[in-house]
Amino acid sequence: MRMSRRQAMRVSGAGLTGLSLRLRPEPLLAHAQQAPQPVPDKLVETPVRNIAQLPLLPDGSAPEYTPREAGTISEPTLWRYTKGQPPLIEFDYRKMKVKVDARGTAKRSGTLTFADLEPLPRHSFVVLLQCGAPNPRGIVKWTGVRFADFANMLGVQAFAHYCRIVSSDQYWIEEDMKTMLHPQVILAWMLNDEPIPPKHGAPLRLIIPFRYGARSIKAITEIYFTSTSFPMPAVQVRGASTLHFQGPVSRESGQEARGS
Repeated sequence: MRMSRRQAMRVSGAGLTGLSLRLRPEPLLAHAQQAPQPVPDKLVETPVRNIAQLPLLPDGSAPEYTPREAGTISEPTLWRYTKGQPPLIEFDYRKMKVKVDARGTAKRSGTLTFADLEPLPRHSFVVLLQCGAPNPRGIVKWTGVRFADFANMLGVQAFAHYCRIVSSDQYWIEEDMKTMLHPQVILAWMLNDEPIPPKHGAPLRLIIPFRYGARSIKAITEIYFTSTSFPMPAVQVRGASTLHFQGPVSRESGQEARGS
C-alpha cells in the first residue's frame, strides 16, 4: 500500500496517541482517519470518574484474609485488545517461556522458565482483587514467588529503578522497583490451589494487591528492567511499515482504575 507523506504523518500521530491510550496497534490506521476531538484552549471542568473503593491498611499494603474467606473472581474478566478472550499461548506454567531483558541492570537475562522459579520460596496469600469498576472483583488465594526473590535470582542491581511487564495481549504496565520489591508483590501461577485458568492470566500473572486489578497484569510474556526510561515499542500499522518511536514511555501513576 502506497501512502502519501501527509497520510504517513497522520498515522505517526495516531500511533503515538494510541500507545498513550493503550490502544491495540492494529486499529491505529482507522483511528488516524477519524477527525481529532477539539482540545479546549483553556482549562475546563471535566467529570470525575466514580471508581470502586480499594481498601488498604494504614501503611498502604493490602489486607490479607483467611483461607476460608477465599472465593471466586466475578465476571467479566477483561482482555483489552482480544475481544474479551485470552490470546492463544502456552497456558501450562510448567512449559511457559517469558522473555527477560534487564538492559544491563542484572546479571542474568534471556528466557525465564518454570525451572527457574521452582527453587525459589513459595508464597501464598488471600487478598482482594478489585477492578476500578464494581466488577471484576473477588477475594482469592494466589500462590507463586515474591517478585523480590525473582529479582534477586536475576541479580538485579540497585540502579535498576523501573520495571515493565508485558502481557500476551500486548497490554503493559510499568512500576518503580520500590513497588515491585514490596513483599506483597508476587509472580503467581496458582489460583485457589489450582493452576490459574487462561481467562485469569495463565500461565503467569503479576499480583500487586495494593493496586487496582489492571496492575495485576495477566499472562506475562515479557519482563524488562531499566535504570532510566524505556523506549517506545514498535508499532505495526495495518497496510504500512512498522513505525519505531524512540521516546520514553511515560509511567502510569499509582493506582490504575481500569479492569483486571
